[in-house]
Amino acid sequence: MQVVLLERVAKLGQMGDVVNVKDGYARNFLLPRKKALRATPENMAHFETQKAQLEARNLELKKEAEQVAGKLDSQSFIIIRQAGESGQLYGSVSARDIATAISDGGVSVERSQISMQRPIKTLGLHDETVVLHPEVSVGVIVNVARSEEEAERQARGEDVTAQVDEDEGEETIAVEDVFEDEAQAQEALAEVEGDTEGDGDAAEAAPAEDSTPEKTED
Repeated sequence: MQVVLLERVAKLGQMGDVVNVKDGYARNFLLPRKKALRATPENMAHFETQKAQLEARNLELKKEAEQVAGKLDSQSFIIIRQAGESGQLYGSVSARDIATAISDGGVSVERSQISMQRPIKTLGLHDETVVLHPEVSVGVIVNVARSEEEAERQARGEDVTAQVDEDEGEETIAVEDVFEDEAQAQEALAEVEGDTEGDGDAAEAAPAEDSTPEKTED
């Protein structure tokens, strides 16, 4: 289908461009969201009469979006979720969840303005993009944690999923670390094994103590 764009559309064109798109994309996205019109003679004529107004409105919306972007740029938003010890969420964080967190923070955004490649499924700090206007996007940080305290630790750069060794603080010294070279270490191990085997042989060779009482002469 051939359409005329009423605003800039990423990877497609600028306002006023006439482009060819798939019918489904036009019917399900561009046309219902008033981002484009069918490029019929009547619509093209209508666009020309409205072009100046559309450009002025677009500029106004762009300035408003830039002001909002200044407030949101690199801001962090905490989302609390349950997760396992490995950091895997019991569920996921969606675009709707992020939009709600940002709106609760004082800036109203829609789910459709959150640009995500895939839902968030792990704890941690995640960089996401908010599209405030076809020509204005801003990055935010989504801090997904199991508690407010964990969120603060993550914000400081800590890894809350790091496992603590139960034997932390106890050191096992390898034989190789005691001796200067590997040959000495091997000799030491051989001596230890030899002594152990020798003790065992000696124990086996030792005669059993005679428990029979000695006879005495009358």
